[in-house]
Amino acid sequence: MPLDTSPTPPASATISPPPTFARGLGLFDSVMVVVGVMIGSGIFIVSADMARQIGSANWLLVAWAFAGVLTIAGALSYGELAAMMPRAGGMYVYLREAFSPLWGFLYGWTLCTVIQTGTIAAVSIAFARFSGVLFPWVSESHYLIAPIHVSRGYGFSLSTAQVVAIFLIAILTWTNSRGLQYGKVVQNVFTVAKTAALLGLIVLGLAWGWNSAAVRDNFSHGWTARGIPSIAHGLDATSAFGLFLAICVAQTGSLFAADSWHDITFTAGEVRDPKRNLPLSLGIGTAIVITLYLLANFAYLVTLPLSAIQHAPADRVATAMLQTMFPVLGAGLMAGAIMVSTIGTVNALTLAGARTYYAMARDGLFFPSAGRLNEARVPAHALLIQGLWAAFLVLPRTYDASTRAYGNLYSNLLDYIISAALIFYILTIAGIFRLRVKKPDAERPYRAFGYPWLPSLYILGAAMILSALFTYRASTTWPGLVIVIAGIPVYYLLARSAGDRRIPGESP
Repeated sequence: MPLDTSPTPPASATISPPPTFARGLGLFDSVMVVVGVMIGSGIFIVSADMARQIGSANWLLVAWAFAGVLTIAGALSYGELAAMMPRAGGMYVYLREAFSPLWGFLYGWTLCTVIQTGTIAAVSIAFARFSGVLFPWVSESHYLIAPIHVSRGYGFSLSTAQVVAIFLIAILTWTNSRGLQYGKVVQNVFTVAKTAALLGLIVLGLAWGWNSAAVRDNFSHGWTARGIPSIAHGLDATSAFGLFLAICVAQTGSLFAADSWHDITFTAGEVRDPKRNLPLSLGIGTAIVITLYLLANFAYLVTLPLSAIQHAPADRVATAMLQTMFPVLGAGLMAGAIMVSTIGTVNALTLAGARTYYAMARDGLFFPSAGRLNEARVPAHALLIQGLWAAFLVLPRTYDASTRAYGNLYSNLLDYIISAALIFYILTIAGIFRLRVKKPDAERPYRAFGYPWLPSLYILGAAMILSALFTYRASTTWPGLVIVIAGIPVYYLLARSAGDRRIPGESP
């Protein structure tokens, strides 16, 4: 028997190539991510604070319409960047390419430390709070570990509500680490369910809950501010300038409720035909949600008098509306609907956010393990890091000694960061203009609708809101800049540790 003298293949030839993202998200799936990440608990709550700031029914609807115009304008503008650079990372990639790797990192840093993880923590606690309506043992005051104070105004605790929130984060992190198909199925099921629930709430309010007395009270004086606080000394919504400022300040609520619509761009590496489906999903998804939000607020206003919206217990406007129609079952029905809604939101946030950390890690600007995909072709380590930090943010508590009341640290962080998030949104839209000059010959399968006027409208509107917030809500805006600026030394340390004097992402 002759010996086999053929050369032995090198060991490297037998090594399988590293896994790559699976393009498993179609147009419907992508729309479900956009809708699912936007509809959380905000639409059921934030109208109370907005009504207190603005003080009139018609102007409340105008404020929501303003937020809707900004959101849709932003989505239609982002479509150009998404189709032009259909890679994992979304805004991190767009800011890196349009301006510099530093700006991309600062967005990713803020996303990881507060925006994405803080929102995951906030929405998970919202799930736990509303589950407490159905299961009384779930409560933020039912402690397994009583608050341990680390300073006069801060501490840590572990309540049954916090345990439920952490469990939700853990189970959805694990589900998404099993593969895109698992996360996609969860997303589609819960987004369809919560969209139907919100639509059902609207139909009930308009058809069953229509209250002639509330309609007369709200709309006979629909442009007149009532029961409002001062924005500043001698300034409130009864004057034209005060009303303008009130609408701007109130946008923190409406924009928060409509935020994260761009998260689908984080998953661009997994979207089929991304040059077509990303712009379409952004436009369709935001249009659906903004339409539902406007109808929901109209349903509140035809069911409840404005004063009842302004002073709804714990700001739960939707619950107050259902209780007027179903006094016994209303609270339970609303709790169930919000639980379904928040599961879909946490899943979408979990799925999308990890893709940005993956892109950062590939540039040497995040934990190296986050830049690898597991056998299921998802960034499992990035998901784990995100889940652990979000779970940690559930634990810290704030303490008000005057009222002896406990709050949640992430709530403060989210208040601080909304202004910083707006800065990044403005920069990203401005990146469209910059890239038209910087890369005029780059392929643009979709060009921003209404360019340059619609993108300019977004920048102008967002800049007006920012100006009002920095001037009249300084205590909750300037700290956001501190969080962003804190990322600058981190960026240069990471860039240096990569062993390359060239800043990652820049041309040599």
